[in-house]
Amino acid sequence: MRPTPELVSWLVARGGAAHSSAVKAAGFTTHGIRLAVERGGVQRVRRSWLVARDCPPDLRRAAYAGGRLSCVSAAAHIGLWTPPHQQAHLVVPPTSSRHDADGVRLHWARGPAPVGPHTLMDPVPNILFQVARCAPMADALCVWESAIRQKAVPPAVLARIQWRGEAARALAAVASDLSDSGVETRFVLLARSNGVSVRQQVWIDGHPVDALIGERLVVQLDGFAHHQGRDRRRDLAADARLILLGYTVLRFDYHQVLFEPERVITVISTAIAQGLHR
Repeated sequence: MRPTPELVSWLVARGGAAHSSAVKAAGFTTHGIRLAVERGGVQRVRRSWLVARDCPPDLRRAAYAGGRLSCVSAAAHIGLWTPPHQQAHLVVPPTSSRHDADGVRLHWARGPAPVGPHTLMDPVPNILFQVARCAPMADALCVWESAIRQKAVPPAVLARIQWRGEAARALAAVASDLSDSGVETRFVLLARSNGVSVRQQVWIDGHPVDALIGERLVVQLDGFAHHQGRDRRRDLAADARLILLGYTVLRFDYHQVLFEPERVITVISTAIAQGLHR
């Protein structure tokens, strides 16, 4: 018999929640579980799930719904870039019940990877599958490429998965490891959707540039955090070096790419019309 305090630590080490069958299989007795619940360190949810006091709210919600955390909620949980979202995205089986719609977005489609009955978190392929179905393509592609950048899944693996939906197949065909950030992904998608051919991570004079249009038009992209001090001076020196080598350098930041895309495209189109890409 394992002691009650150890049950709390065991749950926390596994993300904060576990099915009662897994808890008993780990050596905890029914009596020990009951004591942990009575003492307040563990809460019983939906009769079969046990959650620690500090269990993440989204996982607790998944246990209450009898489903799994998925889509952008699961992506955020494992540290991927995600668009802003308020609802907990859960996958639930068709036969499940007790759905509280407040603050929850339910997904019913089945992902490509099999999942055991006592799992609160979808595997990465299923997370990406639900993101493809749920989010606009630009946001979905950022999530997919974030998964690639953080080595949650290699692009070659994504290409071999038997995706069931058109959106997931389209994303698997274009997602790559060339973008260093979500803003680069959004920029490339924006440019290509407006007929502008872009090459990423092209090396010029021993340094990579974020994007190259034609042979001479360089686009550099700043992320969400504002560059200051040494980083800013480094970027200015890099821009000056490229200009002295005969390149035109356009620099856009996170806000411009996400919230002023028309202006970004106008600037690029004007530069191309002036022949600055040649």
